[in-house]
Amino acid sequence: MDMVYALNEDHGHHQEPGHPECPERLEAIQRGIEALPLRRIEGSPATNSELLLVHPQTYLHQVETTCQRPAHLDPDTYCTPRSTAVARSATGNLLAITQAVLTGNASAGYALIRPPGHHATPTHAMGFCLFNNIAIAVRYAQQKGWVRRVAIVDFDVHHGNGTQDVFYEDPHVLFISSHQYPLYPGTGRAEETGRGPGKGTTLNIPLPAGTSDEAFLQVYREVVGPVIERFAPDALFISAGYDAHWRDPLAQMHLSATGFYHVVTYLHTLGKKITGKGPVLTLEGGYDLDALRTSVRATFAALSGGKFPFTDDLGPSPYSDVSDLSPLITHLKTLHQVR
Repeated sequence: MDMVYALNEDHGHHQEPGHPECPERLEAIQRGIEALPLRRIEGSPATNSELLLVHPQTYLHQVETTCQRPAHLDPDTYCTPRSTAVARSATGNLLAITQAVLTGNASAGYALIRPPGHHATPTHAMGFCLFNNIAIAVRYAQQKGWVRRVAIVDFDVHHGNGTQDVFYEDPHVLFISSHQYPLYPGTGRAEETGRGPGKGTTLNIPLPAGTSDEAFLQVYREVVGPVIERFAPDALFISAGYDAHWRDPLAQMHLSATGFYHVVTYLHTLGKKITGKGPVLTLEGGYDLDALRTSVRATFAALSGGKFPFTDDLGPSPYSDVSDLSPLITHLKTLHQVR
């Protein structure tokens, strides 16, 4: 089996001059992966019934109505007359990737789509996001009977508050978010661990600004890995944001493309061991175009088991790093009963 990717071709119709969430993001990614031997697939736009797996009809109507003219759904989230169609296309391409991986037709899959999704709650657009792509994909996979228990890992620099909201009381979905804290949207404290039957199935990792590649990977090895192994999911989904890169203008983390390579390698190996399948990935943030291009290529190299060439042409962070996260790791292990 080969790796697959999808890219919503109509994404260029969703844009606002000067906004960081722009068409140039996917154009940069395309330049970075054009020489890789990847198989591209294409999905159909998400239907109302698919979007309704997460978002109520009143919200879909609100988005459709607001986007009939250039407007904002919240202070950060713009929309144009074509934005709803683009967002449906984005979600539909992730659903196609989900089907390919979970039915055994691909070894791993990556939806290179925009707009992103992880800040969208069931009833509110936020943080550049209209529909919560990954939450819809997980509910779609469960509805189809391909999986029952799912782990979602979100390594975007911003907390995946929308995804957390969808699954906060769900014992069958483990949601893990590593993010700079404090930072937009202000949620994601370590003590946010789930509610009711979902208590313990949310793992938040609030990281200080300046966290290094080594410290980031240490948290994943010592906390994330054991929590995923104990949960024993049927599939692994990844919200892949690259705004934790040291060059990103919207945050202050110090990861490099090489750091993303090692984290994805770790998650891919762990997920394959537990589920027998490769991961389903979807693009979230990342707003320095060169960092985004290099980091996505690093991700494909990691998913290939090192078979694809990868050179980190931007190198490591030139700034002083935070390399010791021992107190945070100890706190997280105590909260989540990790030995």
